[in-house]
Amino acid sequence: MTPSPASARERKRAAIGTAAFAVAPATAAGVVPWLLTRWEVASPVPGGVPAQITGALLIGAGAAVIANSFVHFAVEGIGTPAPFAPPKKLVVGGLYRYVRNPMYVSVAAAIAGQGLLLGQPKLFVALGIGAVQVVAFVRLYEEPALTRKFGPAYEEYRRNVPRWLPRLRPWRPEGPEPSRGEG
Repeated sequence: MTPSPASARERKRAAIGTAAFAVAPATAAGVVPWLLTRWEVASPVPGGVPAQITGALLIGAGAAVIANSFVHFAVEGIGTPAPFAPPKKLVVGGLYRYVRNPMYVSVAAAIAGQGLLLGQPKLFVALGIGAVQVVAFVRLYEEPALTRKFGPAYEEYRRNVPRWLPRLRPWRPEGPEPSRGEG
């Protein structure tokens, strides 16, 4: 089935908006750590080479998850992760079947990875400060907004998919797919 011109136009706009919004995680996971450390490697790195390898893996995994999440917002949600241009449909595919907030988790992984790779404990302090703000934003703004917009579909999703620690198996709604239409 070929998407309608309006649908193709909406998806293109969502892709452009999502790409523009990529500045936020790039700032949190890239610019802020650079400003704090100038990406200088401590000598010696606490934990040595194993810590650095773990850090590099966390950075790579974080970047991959962020990219995957942005694609799902543009293609599945026909929108962006930004509150000013939210998705038209509830995004529950891909990595969102394992955890409700893969982007926040992946940004945290990338920052922690830099802390390990560089041997810079101040990045863990910054991560903790940022985590408090993200948790407050998610609980006080994002979840209530999603509940208002998507109602029972979001409530079902929320009951079945954890906020921060991923499930071991992907969530698959029982019976027909929950209504995820525009709210």
